[in-house]
Amino acid sequence: IRKMWIIVAIICAALAALLYKYVFRTSGPNPFDIDTREPLKPLVTQKKEKNKVLKQGFLASKVPEKLDAIVIGSGIGGLGVAVLLAKVGKRVLVLEQHDRAGGCCHTFTEKGFEFDVGIHYIGDLLEHKPFRCMLDQLTNGQLQWEPLDNPFDQVVLGPPGNRRTYPIYSGRNRFPDELKKLFPGEEAAIDEYMRLVKVWCSGHNIWFLGLLKLIPVPLAKFLVYTGLANRLSFFFRMASRSVTEVVNELTKNNDLRVIFSYIFGTYGNMPKDASFSMHSLMVCHYLTGAWYPIGGASEIAYHMIPIVEKAGGAVLVRAPVNRILFNDNKEAIGVSVMKGQEEIHVHAPMVISNAGIFNTYQQLLPKELQDMPAIQKQLGMMKNGAGGLSIFLGLTGTKEDLGLKADNYWIFTEHNMDELVETYLKGNREESAKSVPILFVGSPSAKDPTWEERSPGTETRLVLVSFANYEWFEEWKDDKVTNRGTDYKELKQIFCDSILEVVMSVFPKITRDKVEFIEAGTPITNTHYIGAPKGEIYGADHGTARFSAECNATVRPQTPLKNLYLTGQDVFVCGFAGALAGALTCGSVILNRNLHLDAIALAKKTKRVDTKKLK
Repeated sequence: IRKMWIIVAIICAALAALLYKYVFRTSGPNPFDIDTREPLKPLVTQKKEKNKVLKQGFLASKVPEKLDAIVIGSGIGGLGVAVLLAKVGKRVLVLEQHDRAGGCCHTFTEKGFEFDVGIHYIGDLLEHKPFRCMLDQLTNGQLQWEPLDNPFDQVVLGPPGNRRTYPIYSGRNRFPDELKKLFPGEEAAIDEYMRLVKVWCSGHNIWFLGLLKLIPVPLAKFLVYTGLANRLSFFFRMASRSVTEVVNELTKNNDLRVIFSYIFGTYGNMPKDASFSMHSLMVCHYLTGAWYPIGGASEIAYHMIPIVEKAGGAVLVRAPVNRILFNDNKEAIGVSVMKGQEEIHVHAPMVISNAGIFNTYQQLLPKELQDMPAIQKQLGMMKNGAGGLSIFLGLTGTKEDLGLKADNYWIFTEHNMDELVETYLKGNREESAKSVPILFVGSPSAKDPTWEERSPGTETRLVLVSFANYEWFEEWKDDKVTNRGTDYKELKQIFCDSILEVVMSVFPKITRDKVEFIEAGTPITNTHYIGAPKGEIYGADHGTARFSAECNATVRPQTPLKNLYLTGQDVFVCGFAGALAGALTCGSVILNRNLHLDAIALAKKTKRVDTKKLK
């Protein structure tokens, strides 16, 4: 028995040493070595000037020589890893299929109204915290953030005759304290909910989520198959528990159950299918507040691209990659870009895909590599996320005229969310379009303090987001995007009309005569503009299966093919912060150092320096 315990102790010591090595590895170059923030420059409001950065079209003559890496896709996951590599002197080419850079961070203008397509609010941006420090470094301190009002969310439940509105406040203490005022007698349930959320998304648990993707595959498999990963991380141990399961155990109050669950709209799974572990990450993300980029979402890419260019790289648009190139040893050596009917080959010793796991493995690999068991195993662990539906509304009047504030509204037709969403998604498309059960409403105009300066006049924008089945629209996917036929337009109009009725009932100052512009973006719109294979807006599905230890250890930045890496939402979790975490994890693997720890170290350093300056 004594010998057995000695062997166990030796194994544990060796395991601890290996984990320590990969947690604290620092052999590679550090993109966060120095504080690169620069004095704030004036906001550029001229679209022509911004487009010189955001809309640089692909030409073979513009491809830099002696590339170190090619990144497919210019969303935050792609740009993020490109900037990290550029900061250590790597020459990176980012290729974007759309006509402007940014992915879900891009904006578009119709009839004078500028709309954001994916950035509605971001959490965890307190000064000198690691996430804020990382963003400051990735934009050289030029990207500024405006806090939303507090309460930052309003949850609206029920039909007009029985409508209840619940304000959601930020603040680790204020959030639960305000809930207790709204739900007297539910103090114990609220306290237990907060305890669970904080345990699930504690620093230790999140670090282990990233660690499984950084350590070598054999070590990760050992931790998974011995059960140690679940024992060491509460996140994995409880990942199979759904939001509905946990919340229903806490309270019988149906409205409070909605308040505990409402933020599922930020990752796209019904509460009964969503992992409470993942859900806790989203709740924690907004506990310290919510912010919006000053100048609009396009500011993000606008301030990242020059850093890539300064290192000798480029970000080129209208550059659809149709396949990844490999040598006879199954090593990635570049990509093929379609320019009209011509294929242009661009070579680099490394290819990083921000196109998502399904596009990368099912569209960009040759058939013989798609069929590799290791590739098929990863695909078998993931499934496509929910299709996104967006309504873009241009209104006459100021935000004050229309009763809009710097906050968001989450509108539910009633408290039985699982049943309502399931019935909606399984229903006939024309009937479902008349009764959308969940709706997000936000006004970029009200959130951005520079809106009136950038768009003088009395126009205001609203962006409305919900979900819709890709299959409802699939028959029109191959039609020209600007001419998909009468039936398609009529279906979109049904959605627009029913959703507008909901908006007008919640915001009585918004009336039909104030509507100057309305347009719907369907799942096939998402496929066209952001390359989402099934119209999803949050990447791969965020159900309970995705957050098992095995799935997290298997789907990682390193692919089974040498010199091919994944970045973005599908590597970590969805959303702006999740995609950036995917970029940081990918950069850590490529540069052979833990960039998460480097960002924390620089955050502490900049706080000390800034505090001294204030004194």
